[in-house]
Amino acid sequence: MTMSFKLSALLALFVAAAAQGQIYKCQPPGGSVEFTDINRGSYCKLMDLPGVTVPAPPRRASPAPSPRNAQPTMPTATPGEFPRVDSTEQRARDADRRGILEDELKNETLKLADLRREFNGGEPERRGDERNYAKYQERVASMRDSISRSEKNVDALKREIANIR
Repeated sequence: MTMSFKLSALLALFVAAAAQGQIYKCQPPGGSVEFTDINRGSYCKLMDLPGVTVPAPPRRASPAPSPRNAQPTMPTATPGEFPRVDSTEQRARDADRRGILEDELKNETLKLADLRREFNGGEPERRGDERNYAKYQERVASMRDSISRSEKNVDALKREIANIR
């Protein structure tokens, strides 16, 4: 690494420290130095950085294990200030989405039919620039990949259309 790169990385780290709160310098035995906002153990030391006035609470490396008797938390309800869309507007949006996806499905289906027709059951016609048989085999393999990708796209679009309410 060049010295200017190290200096710019350190400067970016200090700028991030002012926004994030705490920065730890971690150096495991026999390892390299790492600067992070997560205290990863005894080999990490909190850095005293100028300009950091409100320290953020230290982040843990892994989540705390939950007690055995703890009940699973239920998802919170939608906040009252969350924007809502009335059902007619949502139906219109869903109809637009369905139309776009059906157009994409039609185009992808046509593309797949063209690829299959050109592929000709695994024996497409050789072109004049393919005097070398390896180039021909490369093109056939590329066509096989394109067909597979197009089939996956068609399947994904059909699943997405089926998921629209």
